This record gives sequence, structure tokens and C-alpha cells, in this order.
Amino acid sequence: MAEAEALTEIWRGPFLESLHRGHAVICDASGDTQEVWGDAEKVILPRSSCKMLQALPLLESGAADAAGLTDEHLALACASHEGAAIHTERVARWLDDLGLSESDLRCGAHPPKDRAAKFALIRAGLAPSQLHNNCSGKHAGFLTLARHLGAGPEYIDPDHPVQKAVLAAFEEMTGETSPGHAFDGCSAPNFACTLTGLARAMARMAQAQDAGDGRDRAAARLVRAMTAHPELVAGEGKACTELMRAASGRAAVKTGAEGVYVAILPDLKLGVALKIEDGATRASECSIAALLCRLGVLDAAHPATRRVMDAPVVNWRGMETGSIRPAPALR
Repeated sequence: MAEAEALTEIWRGPFLESLHRGHAVICDASGDTQEVWGDAEKVILPRSSCKMLQALPLLESGAADAAGLTDEHLALACASHEGAAIHTERVARWLDDLGLSESDLRCGAHPPKDRAAKFALIRAGLAPSQLHNNCSGKHAGFLTLARHLGAGPEYIDPDHPVQKAVLAAFEEMTGETSPGHAFDGCSAPNFACTLTGLARAMARMAQAQDAGDGRDRAAARLVRAMTAHPELVAGEGKACTELMRAASGRAAVKTGAEGVYVAILPDLKLGVALKIEDGATRASECSIAALLCRLGVLDAAHPATRRVMDAPVVNWRGMETGSIRPAPALR
């Protein structure tokens, strides 16, 4: 088993102050690894980085078309959104169109990460609802599938038909039997896989075409929805949204909690997956940007790239004191 490699460095003046180690894999759709850093066979929980895989049964079952879902709905199904009005209003309408409401969600409530939405709630003296949960779009997709299958309301139960369909799609796309699951922050099961399996799944999404079979068409539509609506996948100022815009449709990227990031690269038919061992978001964002630059789908000088890679560390007086940089292995 290979050791974790240095992927992101934090510099203060001339001193290397901190170092984030991790693992990364670039894979093609046949499952062959093109490049590896650290342990390609490390078993991880993909967390929210695999929402595209969790959304596949929504399309393959016919539930999305039966419910009249648009690409905006599908982008939200793949989203870890900020709880801004553009997110919550769309999810609320989606549920209303299903004849359901916020109370039918099983993701739990947390304050919105969007500042305007958070302060609006405070001024109104209102508590956040489940619509503000960053996973409410994914859960609306689960409810849409459950309704289509005629299944019960407890769609987060691992034995529920929705989660059985998700597990089947997950294992087929990763090419692995999952060794088990844990529960995500939104209470849905999160199935484990190797880092290579996750990269392989992203590569399979990257090579999917509308002219293919049902799985291919579903994957291609999800990737297209993400790149067409990056503001719904995350939110203004967030790395997923900004990096997808900067890549101009050449990459669909998705973060996951605890330092996970993936990228789907349709032009290159490649998938990327990485895991930072200490779970640091600053390191996963810097590392994925470095890999996208390495593969030629992102410009290192683009402002969106510079916000996460070779990004200045600024103190409270506005003085630039250091930088967040990719380690030499990723250059």
C-alpha cells in the first residue's frame, strides 16, 4: 500500500508552514489508471462527490422524464448548494409539482451557507428549513424516484428501493463491490469504494454520449446539466461553480466533504478523483485545480484558478503573507 503524497503546500513568507498529503487518480473509461499519486486502491467514502452516480437511477428509471424534470432539476440533484434563493425556490417548486412539501425531505435542516439567505432568515426571525440543506436537491431526486417506483417515504433507508437502485448503479459504475456504507451528513447512505473505482466511474461518465444506451444517455445528460448550470451545483463564489465556468464546459467538477474532489472530462474521456488525508477543503480545491491545469482543461492564470491554486494568504491588514500552492508532484 503506497503512502500518501504531498499534494498541497501552505507557505508563509519563505517558510513551508503546512503540508497536506493525499491520494489522487486519473483514470480512463476502461478502468486503466493514467497517473497515480499515493494509494490508488485506498478505500474512501466519496461523500457528496458521487451525487452524479446517486442521480443515475432517477433518469434510468424514467422517473425524471415522467416528472418533467429539466436540466436545472438535474443540476440540483447533483448539487451541494449554498441554500441561496435560486436553490431553495427551485427545490420548493419541484416538491410542489410532486404534490409533496419540505416535510417529506429526510435531509435535516441547517443554516444556509449563502450570506444573503442566512441574514434574511435572521432578520425575519425564521429558522432554516430542510430546503436550505445543501443536499435538498439530491433528496428531491430521491423522492421523485420513490414516487415513480411506488415506494414508501423513508427513502434514506439502505433497504429502500431507491437506495438499492443507487447501490446497483454505484457498483456498476465503479466496477467494484462496495465494502459497505456510512451515513452522510444528509442522512443518506454513502457507499464506499476505492479511489480508482471513483475515478473510473467519473471516466465512464466522461465518455457517455446521447447516442448510447440508457446508462450512457443518463450520464451524458447529468454532465451536461452540471456544466450548463454551475451556479446550481454549488453557488456564487464557490470553487465547483467557478472552476466549471473557467473550464468552459470541458470539465464537470464536484466536491465532497473531508477533502474529496472529482472531475469529469468529456473531451479527454478521463475521470479524476482525489482525497486529502486530513480532510482540508483548501487542499482539495488547490489539488483539483492543479490536476485540471496539468490536463490542459484549466488555465493556471484564470482568476477562478488563482483563487484556489497559487492563491495568496492575506492577513487582517490586507498584507500578503504567503500562498497556497500545489506540491511539486502536481505541477
